[in-house]
Amino acid sequence: MISYQTKVWHVDNVVEEQKYYPQLDEASALLRAGEAIAFPTETVYGLGANALSSAAVKRIFEAKGRPSDNPLIVHIADQQAVHQLVRSIPEKAQRLMDAFWPGPLTLIFPKKEGIAAEVTAGLDSVGIRMPDHPLALALIRATGLPLAAPSANRSGRPSPTTAAHVEEDLQGKIAGIVDGGATGVGVESTVLDVTLDPPMILRPGGVTKEALERVVGKVAVDPAVTMQADEQPRAPGMKYQHYAPQAEMWTVDAPSVEAQTALIRERIGQARRSLGDESQEGSHRELKIGVLATTETQAEYAGIADYVAVCGSRHDLASVARGLYDALRSFDQQQVEFILAESFPTTGVGAAIMNRLNKAAGNQVIRA
Repeated sequence: MISYQTKVWHVDNVVEEQKYYPQLDEASALLRAGEAIAFPTETVYGLGANALSSAAVKRIFEAKGRPSDNPLIVHIADQQAVHQLVRSIPEKAQRLMDAFWPGPLTLIFPKKEGIAAEVTAGLDSVGIRMPDHPLALALIRATGLPLAAPSANRSGRPSPTTAAHVEEDLQGKIAGIVDGGATGVGVESTVLDVTLDPPMILRPGGVTKEALERVVGKVAVDPAVTMQADEQPRAPGMKYQHYAPQAEMWTVDAPSVEAQTALIRERIGQARRSLGDESQEGSHRELKIGVLATTETQAEYAGIADYVAVCGSRHDLASVARGLYDALRSFDQQQVEFILAESFPTTGVGAAIMNRLNKAAGNQVIRA
């Protein structure tokens, strides 16, 4: 694998109506030359490469250590680009594009020839989205190419919501990083298969099921969120453990917030007693335990957990989505060895939050 002096371009993306960012000239030239470049979107940072070049797309897989049977999403800057990449656009898909693009919605279409086989993992379909971020759109336009772009992290790690997260994972492995500050949504796009009727959610994300149904009526949800290891995924995030800190992690599910916090406190005590029982005389050590909590519950774990990561407020699940990956990454920084994570309602963006938490925990759940 090539070793890079990874360049970082700092770009102020809050200048109103700014259409041209000179810092992107070098980044777009590197993309046209077949390199992989990280850039911000409204969801998380993506690692982009020319979706029409097998050699370029392979750089993504090499840098991330990503399994080759895990398909990538193609990012575009305008709806006209879809016609160059897909065989047909269902009427419902057009309504969804008009309603949610640019935005955190990926639509799966039957693909045309020309897209690198590595992008679709050999499937006859391709996921496409138009990101709602000025730098992402400007970079795609400057490049003049559709960009295949999964999240810009090492495979399996929590997705990056800042350029610093990207550097932590991919420094020396990619040609450059466009630093546009923290992302907004915090969890990846919703993936919706529009080759089916009703359309089917393959990954919950930034656009909720409820919002989709207001536009196109009934939307199904694929039960393949809990795929078996030998099945081939039709969209990113459907297979393998994702978003995971290094420590063992469990989500905790209970009928109420009060019952949940009580169960977490109880399990912390059990974990400490279990380690003490198993330790040989003279070799006892403390297990470093972390809790993923909210602003409303963090005080419940004071003096009990060694570290509490606050991801947001229970009264504002959008804040939880924004803070989730940063909180998960903080457990590694604190060298936590065992994590208990609070659960959230699965309505609205809560469906995406719990999808990511369950993936991070490898579907390990403690229930009351």
